[in-house]
Amino acid sequence: MYHVTARGNERQRIFRDSADFEGFLEQLALAVERYGWVCHGYCLMGNHYHLLLETPRANLPIGMRHLNGCYSRWFNRRRQRVGHLFQGRYGAELVEKDAYLLELIRYLALNPMRTVPPLCPAPEAYAWSSYPALLGLASRPEWLTVDWVLARLGDEYAGARARLQVFVEEGLGERPLPVGGLYFAEDAFIRERTAAIEPIPEVPRAHWQPLRPPLSEIFASAEDPVAAAYRTYGYTLGEIAEHLGCHYSTVSRRLRRSELRECKT
Repeated sequence: MYHVTARGNERQRIFRDSADFEGFLEQLALAVERYGWVCHGYCLMGNHYHLLLETPRANLPIGMRHLNGCYSRWFNRRRQRVGHLFQGRYGAELVEKDAYLLELIRYLALNPMRTVPPLCPAPEAYAWSSYPALLGLASRPEWLTVDWVLARLGDEYAGARARLQVFVEEGLGERPLPVGGLYFAEDAFIRERTAAIEPIPEVPRAHWQPLRPPLSEIFASAEDPVAAAYRTYGYTLGEIAEHLGCHYSTVSRRLRRSELRECKT
């Protein structure tokens, strides 16, 4: 389950008129069918979009390459332009579905309300979001899944939709979700999915190990805590030194001694 975002190159608009919005939704419908995705929600803004996608076949990269590539070519042909439409690679947060999908549904619904000025008088009034279809106020595309979300809120559609609308409107007075990271999940979910990942030198540690034990725990349990904190968990010399109450050069010397012992063995 992913919260997917993509932005226009140099923050330029990727949807300039209603035909662009409709054209993207047509490409999204084809991608959902072709790649077997489950689409729980979407919100198309002027210079970016949000999607809530479930990928039973674990094929998000190839599907997103197809979706953005096809839409870019369609957009460029329509305007007789060349060049990149999107700003680099799409973003994708891995989502803990049971705990956070409803929160993200609300986040997407409120996106048009949080621009300055707001794009619509109420969340359900924004035409380029899945929220009106969730509420039954607009026709639902065949490729949009609504049953899972509504089932979380009731056994029959009318009551579930009423509760969904209350839930979304309650979010108007709250701070937006801190989206934009690598995971949208509880710590246990993240640790479970990153425990067996081997480090890749070219990839920042935060991408494959977003959570790490506190230094106090490492120093209480590790045989060589300085080496474990620095090499295994990516703490800096300065962070280790601050924990120990010493200068980072002292930590550096301890680390070198550890490396020399390993070389001798």
